[in-house]
Order: sequence, then C-alpha cells, then structure tokens
Amino acid sequence: MKLLLLLALVGLAQGFQTRVPLRKMKSLRQRLQEQGLLESYLKQHPYNLAAKYFPGIAVEPLENYMDDEYFGTISIGTPPQEFTVVFDTGSSNLWVPSVFCSSPACRNHNRFNPEESSTFLSTNDTLFIAYGTGSMTGVLGYDTVNVAGINVRNQIFGLAETEPGDFFYYTPFDGILGLAFPSIASSGATPVFDNMMIENLVDRNLFSVYLSRDSQGGSFVLFGAIDPFYTTKGISWIPVSAETYWQITMESVSVNGAPVACSSGCQAIVDTGTTLLAVPIPALRTLLRRLGASSSGEISCEAASRLPDLIFHIHGRYFPVPPRAYVLRSNGYCTLGLQGMDVPTEEGELWILGDVFIREYYVIFDRANNMVGLSQL
Repeated sequence: MKLLLLLALVGLAQGFQTRVPLRKMKSLRQRLQEQGLLESYLKQHPYNLAAKYFPGIAVEPLENYMDDEYFGTISIGTPPQEFTVVFDTGSSNLWVPSVFCSSPACRNHNRFNPEESSTFLSTNDTLFIAYGTGSMTGVLGYDTVNVAGINVRNQIFGLAETEPGDFFYYTPFDGILGLAFPSIASSGATPVFDNMMIENLVDRNLFSVYLSRDSQGGSFVLFGAIDPFYTTKGISWIPVSAETYWQITMESVSVNGAPVACSSGCQAIVDTGTTLLAVPIPALRTLLRRLGASSSGEISCEAASRLPDLIFHIHGRYFPVPPRAYVLRSNGYCTLGLQGMDVPTEEGELWILGDVFIREYYVIFDRANNMVGLSQL
C-alpha cells in the first residue's frame, strides 16, 4: 500500500504543531514493470492482505504492497540518523533496519547503528512482526526520535535483525512508524504518538492527514493540529468502534441509490497503510459485477469514464468516492482500485478504507475523543 517519499520537515509558526510534508513517487509495481520483473516477482511473493488484521500478532502496512506510495523521513539517535518510513494508521510499532541485520533487504536500506548514538539504550527484549508477505525480527531499544522537529526522548523502537526474503529489498522505505492504538503494539511498545501526548509535545491530542491526488504535491501528516484550509466544508465526526486500529462502523455501501454491500452494517478501518479499498470477497464480486469489471478488476477506460460514485454510509452521513478516485489508470489500461479480503469480526465483515478513500477527505485522527473526522476535499 505505499512508496518512497521525500520529506521536508517544517514546523508551524506557533504552538506544538508539526507538519510532515509527503510526496508521491513511482510505486513498486511501476518500477518492477519497467524492469520486466513484475510477473516473476508476484509468483514468488503470494500475498494475504488479511494477515495484517489477524488477532494475536501485530502486522504492518504492506497491504497493497505493489502500489505503496506515501512516505516521510524521521531521524533516530544523537547525532540523528535519517530513515524513510511509512506513517501508518494501521499499526502501532516503530521499527527500522539495524546494522545487526545482514539480510539483503537491510543492506540496501539505511540501517541504524546504536554505537553511533550517545542517547541509545539497549534492552534484551525481542520484536516479531508478521506481514502478508513475510516477517521481521529484531530487538527493542530506546533513543530520541525526531519527527519534523518534535524530539521524542526515550522512544522505544525496533531494530530489525532479519527481514527474510527479498520483498523488502525492493521497497523504497526503510521502516514503519505506526499511528494506531497501543493495544495492538507488538511487545507492548509505546507508540510514538502516545509518547508525544504523554510528554505534552503537541497542542492537541490528535493528528491529521492530507493525501494529494495523482502526482500533485502537498501531502502531509500534521501532528497536534487541524489545518482549517482543508475543513471549509465542515467536519463529520465518527466514533471509533474499537481502540485498536482506527476502526469505525459503516451502515452500508451503495451505488446509484441502491445498497450493494454492507447492507446489515459492517466495520471499517481507516488505514493510510493500505493503498486501495479492501473489500470482503463476496462484496467485491458484487461490486465488480455491478460496475462492469472483470473478475480481476479490469475495465475499459471508456466504460470507466461513465462509472457512478461509490457511496459509503457512515454515522448517518454519506461519503462519496468518485470513479476518478477508485479507477486506476496506467499505460492505457484501467483497473478498479478494489482488492479482496476476508477478515470476519465479531461485529461482521471488515472493510479497509485505504488511500483511495483517504485522498477524497482530509482525515483527523482524534485520540482525545477517540473519533475520526472526515472533511470532504
């Protein structure tokens, strides 16, 4: 679900508010296509999106791993060592590769060297995080983490010692910075934003995300504030239904005024770590059929130009996602930005509202009130 991202670090003029600018670059899928490696790579890396949301393990944001796009830069240690990370609302741990890792995936990424940091504290605790395509193992340590000028001292983070396989070798990011709730953090590690709140490093106990469309710049994560420029149409506040992921309750999904999925209600996770809309498999089949796409999601670009909005009914309001958002165009071909997933919950089926959805809304993640705010762009 994302990709390499150059990040300039710019602080706001007043208060403890920090904006992390984000920029889009070519996805892993595009780069492998250009090198003629895509088909063989997909055969070697079977992928299970649902693995991220299985209970009992903490799994990171690589759901749509071929189209990962939004990344930023942080630093760890004294003096600072820089890393490109995914700012992921679908996980809670911070980890980066370390000099203890000899996996090929570590050798071509930035690696943290604790011996070069005067503020590093080691532990004997280990970390294991499972992914849809593999796993990483490592040890936990403490050090100063700088996010756009905010220094979080004694932040616990993972130092990767193994990254099996070659999946991470091709990814343009070094590690992950999770922004979900502490309840799903592997090894009980306190998330970065929780420490920002505990240490009163932000004006407000919330952060907000703007993801630009197409190749436009201006994407950012803003810690401690809501940018009023992006909320001129008002904010719809939605209660979090579970303090794990940023999970909310949906009433239904409709097309042309008729319900097509989630008709009895369902759960949805607002996840910056997923590029596409992840849909329960029965609902996916219905949507593909209703929208005139093939079983793989392919559709003629001419037909795609006439598709209707997908309407998400949430907390008594409706949130449209137009075809310009959910149709992916590449080299003259069109596909729908939907992918199948089956993760049953006690509350029913589960959807993942990834970047396809998020790009249509300025999203506020409010930890003070456990609410998600959506403002249409």
